[in-house]
Amino acid sequence: MKKRTRARELALQYLYQLDLLGEEDASPADEFVHSEEPDRPTTEFSLELIEGTREFRDRIDQIIRDVAQNWDLERMAVIDRNVLRLATFELLWCTDIPPKVSINEAIELGKRYSTKNSGGFINGILDKVKDLEPKGAVATPAELTTPDSGSEA
Repeated sequence: MKKRTRARELALQYLYQLDLLGEEDASPADEFVHSEEPDRPTTEFSLELIEGTREFRDRIDQIIRDVAQNWDLERMAVIDRNVLRLATFELLWCTDIPPKVSINEAIELGKRYSTKNSGGFINGILDKVKDLEPKGAVATPAELTTPDSGSEA
């Protein structure tokens, strides 16, 4: 398995745990990742994905809600929801990753860990997400919290 694929897998596992247990009961991300994977570049990328997804989670969830017509985020399968969060972070904030790679990796994660229909569902949502805003053009954390940001927060 490629290092970045493994990193995404670890990030998904942690985000799943976080979603089910909540912030207060989940183990620290670095503890979890380092206990599962000894390779440093893999753990670094996985932690980057985890922390970025956590940092922008409210914005990411709103983006998913906006594009997932007729789907309530809270009623989505936990794996699918977290694959979408992870991939949305990659698509909109990771400027070094081509959108096609992020989407294909997300589809494969969905197929591997969720249902046979997850790949198509994830693809449909992420195809809309990738067209929303150019990479790197999404608001920074400071911009999301300023009083002038209005409903963008």
